[in-house]
Amino acid sequence: MPHVSIIIPTLNEASSLGRTLRQLTALDPLPAEVLVVDGGSRDETVAIAESSAVQVLNSDRPGRSVQMNHGAKSAKGDILCFLHADTWVPNDLIAVIEQTLADPTIACGGFISLMAGVKTTRWWISLHNYLKTYYAPLLFRPHLFFRGLRLLFGDQVMFCRRVDFWDCGGFNESLPIMEDGDLCLRLMQKGQIRQVNRIVQSSDRRVAQWGAWKATAIYLCIGCLWGVGVSADRLKQFYDDVR
Repeated sequence: MPHVSIIIPTLNEASSLGRTLRQLTALDPLPAEVLVVDGGSRDETVAIAESSAVQVLNSDRPGRSVQMNHGAKSAKGDILCFLHADTWVPNDLIAVIEQTLADPTIACGGFISLMAGVKTTRWWISLHNYLKTYYAPLLFRPHLFFRGLRLLFGDQVMFCRRVDFWDCGGFNESLPIMEDGDLCLRLMQKGQIRQVNRIVQSSDRRVAQWGAWKATAIYLCIGCLWGVGVSADRLKQFYDDVR
């Protein structure tokens, strides 16, 4: 059986990380390892991680791509799973990942992300994000869509084989945003990108700060502008960090 390494990039995630790590202890089966890669948190993130049965790594600089690559270099599993600190997963996560990648024609997978918070579930935004996984590649890379391309994002809990990840060069560390979509494009040389018909739950903190209409407009604009070739550096100005 393959072994799964879960990699969690963090930066000031004290409010979310504890619950996420506690949930991972209930996975059945358990992952081979959990690696928390911190990018210089100024809150209790590192202390929370160190108090859990996980490996804590310190990245020499912040940046989700940088941190995830750093974790992937230390990972021992045959499969890499990239998990956001504010995302909660089903108890059979590892089994679903292993079953999906048992198909050699699939290079990468991710889940359906349901966005929710303390006060509400963001049904319409979650639906749009689900559909975007399909319509974005259909509109902007139709020749790849019909070969199996789906555009996955980080809160969908992406996973792939470690050997394929490094054969494709890992995450592009020069990208401040859309590093996940960029990886999907490069992993297409290894096989299909699959959205698994299972739910993970992600925090709505960004939508709560922006408002639902503004958030939807930003997500839509970023996806479309990226699809027509606008640089990730220019797109980043629309996507401020929210903690």
